[in-house]
Amino acid sequence: MSLQQRVQPRQAHTPGTTVLSYTPDGKKLITAGASNPIRVFTSGSDAEPINIDDCMPDNTCVVASNTFFIAGSEDGTVCKYSLETNSLETILVRSTLAVRDVALSPDANWVAVASDELVVKVVNTKDMTRVFRLQEQPKAVKHVAFDNSGTYLAVSCTDGQIYVYSMSSDEPQLIKKVDDMIRSMGSASEASSKVLWHPDGRAFATPTTTREIQVMSRLDWHRQKTFKTDHIGDITAAAWSPNGAFLVTTATDRKLYLWDSKTLKVIKTYDDIRETVLAVAWHPTENTISYTNGEGQLFIRPGFVPEEHAALLRQGLQPAPFLHDPLAENGANGVRRIVNGPEKLAMRGARAGTPDSLDDMLDGMSDAEDEGFVVDDDGAGYADEVINGHGKRTNGHLDAYNGASKRRVPASHSFEPEVRPSFQPGSTPWQGNRRYLCLNLTGFAWTVSQETHHTVTVEFYDREAHRDFHFTDPYLYDKACLNDNGALFSSQPNGASPAMIFYRPHETWTTRTEWRTELPAGEEVSAIALSESYAVVTTSSNYVRIFTLFGVPIRVYRQKSSPTVTCAAWRDYVMTIGNGPVGGDGICRLLYTIENIKRDETCQSEDVVALAPGASLQSVFFSDNGDPYIYDSTGVLLTLLHWRTPSQARWTPLLDTRQLSRLAAGTKTESYWPVAVAGNKFYCVILKGADKHPYFPRSILTDFEFQIPLSGPRPSKKGKSAEDTEMDDDTKEAANKQLEIEERFVRNSVLLAQQADTFSVTRTTSDQRHALALRESDVNKALLQLLQLECLAGEERGMKALEIVGLLKDPNGNMLTAAEKLARKYQRDVLAEKIRELAERRLVGLDADEEMD
Repeated sequence: MSLQQRVQPRQAHTPGTTVLSYTPDGKKLITAGASNPIRVFTSGSDAEPINIDDCMPDNTCVVASNTFFIAGSEDGTVCKYSLETNSLETILVRSTLAVRDVALSPDANWVAVASDELVVKVVNTKDMTRVFRLQEQPKAVKHVAFDNSGTYLAVSCTDGQIYVYSMSSDEPQLIKKVDDMIRSMGSASEASSKVLWHPDGRAFATPTTTREIQVMSRLDWHRQKTFKTDHIGDITAAAWSPNGAFLVTTATDRKLYLWDSKTLKVIKTYDDIRETVLAVAWHPTENTISYTNGEGQLFIRPGFVPEEHAALLRQGLQPAPFLHDPLAENGANGVRRIVNGPEKLAMRGARAGTPDSLDDMLDGMSDAEDEGFVVDDDGAGYADEVINGHGKRTNGHLDAYNGASKRRVPASHSFEPEVRPSFQPGSTPWQGNRRYLCLNLTGFAWTVSQETHHTVTVEFYDREAHRDFHFTDPYLYDKACLNDNGALFSSQPNGASPAMIFYRPHETWTTRTEWRTELPAGEEVSAIALSESYAVVTTSSNYVRIFTLFGVPIRVYRQKSSPTVTCAAWRDYVMTIGNGPVGGDGICRLLYTIENIKRDETCQSEDVVALAPGASLQSVFFSDNGDPYIYDSTGVLLTLLHWRTPSQARWTPLLDTRQLSRLAAGTKTESYWPVAVAGNKFYCVILKGADKHPYFPRSILTDFEFQIPLSGPRPSKKGKSAEDTEMDDDTKEAANKQLEIEERFVRNSVLLAQQADTFSVTRTTSDQRHALALRESDVNKALLQLLQLECLAGEERGMKALEIVGLLKDPNGNMLTAAEKLARKYQRDVLAEKIRELAERRLVGLDADEEMD
């Protein structure tokens, strides 16, 4: 083990709190402390620092830009100092109590001030009269920190809570309060609770009550990886390296640890620290770190990262230490992720300074050319010439000479369609270290990431029929299906290991026959489905692989619509969905195919999944009766009618959750995560606020009756329309009753069509035939109720009443007889005669067209 070279301190200030800050360009290092003056060091120089004597005493914090720096002091003063004149420029703000921390926005236009007051002040550095006051925290604030975009400000309060404000609106808004992450402490304590934003902007880290560094995602506010330190004292300072590849921590135990952010392992321990380090900072561009202690000393350590790891420090931006990186998951399954706008620029920046392909290196040239830096001020047209990615003029200018009227599009603006990604119905993304693999009416399967392996738990609602089970998962299964017969799992390729399919039956009359099978090398699983007869797997190679429940492969074919998106199965039927042609909005249309595997028949081939403009598919499943259903991002549940007859299928809405009566008052903000359809009810999980997926502990399932969206929701009492105001109570009650009956008629007609289609291809029982007759009776009952309303409305509604009578399903004439009696009851004799004539025509066998004639 090599001996550590002792670093000689530089006495910057008298003993007491001493802080430091590098300028963003790394040229200067500013230190401030208990005594005057403030010192400005030049990086890489052993020369004496510049002293700024005209400053406030007892400075507690400092932050710098390239042209000025800001310091806060014990007397509550926050001052701005010029680095060009090395003098006091102005007093930005005064507090009645001591200032504890200051943070500068990335554009250096705003400074956030934490003090022993209850209010955090955000002051404009160019106009001190522009001040925002953040007042959500109930106690004094110890630390403040802007993220690298300046969009968010994290406030570490002495009550042990982190308050995250959005700074992108006209007035700052509190968007998240993080509990149980930092500990409660005094504002003057040496211990730190400062939020450390990772350079990639997607996560932050803080010291915890257990002397660890916990990472939290800004995307979903879930805890990610943890740096399990060996500090035996409170952590006093920590900092990410400029590219996020390393983390440095120090504590009152006078240990300085250098961590690898990816492996979460200590690379090097510096144990030559004589006094507690109070502040630490990385040089923005060099392998150097600086820190100060309570004795007023400044230490500058060049070559801080050991040589064998220093290459990582010179690389581009590194990802934050997520348990499961969302960016890595979005690119899985062989589906290209389309990235545009700021995210694309951020990804380019993440690879800055690294060797890339020639096209990538030339890409910056094409971006610069897009800025249009040449102005065609003489009308010669040379500014309109198209330059390719290699700086050469193309032959596009020849169109003007050959008379062709073609629209030229620069290569840098080439059209890229948006491909819909694959997904597994019933599963959720990682939230922290947990995720649901499957959630349906049979039960649910969930997994916990243990870094080296996963643990999978399967629980059932009916524990008398099935026994819960739990197992260690070395294959890292990421998809699952569950029914009354068994559980199907799949994993993705992992290094040299190919993708894996695993089926586990619940019970057999012989020894349990679990089976596994491997997919060809490089082939990833896009989605899986499980029915009472088959296990279905769709892959990144656009193959559909079908196995029996005992692992016998019986079908392998390539899906026509690709890339594949998802699949579902019920008994002998398999439904696959994939990307089809590109629509006018640049997004691929979804196409579905339904096949009967046992009969080797295709019911529907490459038909369109009917989604609303801008909507995405959220889930697809078969109901307990075997009818296909989809649920989209607009909250609409649709079923597929007549799907067993080729070219006759159509998507019919059965529920629009935006029109639920529970939302009519407008006081609830909630969405619905689809689970299943059974017993003509929609089962879902209610998500509150901005939640997109259910989380743990397991939520209770809620069921809603079908309600076909025939009209908009009735306005609440607080928001009556002008038409409702003019209508009296009786008229409004009659209108609402008619809408209710009309909806019931259409709904029962759809359900009747579903039942009739199902019974036409199956051997029906007496109970099924009885259920079909009851459904037909419900349709006729709704029509008779509508007829009653028309009769009450008056003789002038006779033609509509007769039309309603014509919709009655009346194989034996009883319904027409009832309709005639109803008309005579309300003294609608002319209508009664028309109904009698209609009954006579049907009796002699005239068809509908002849009836109309």
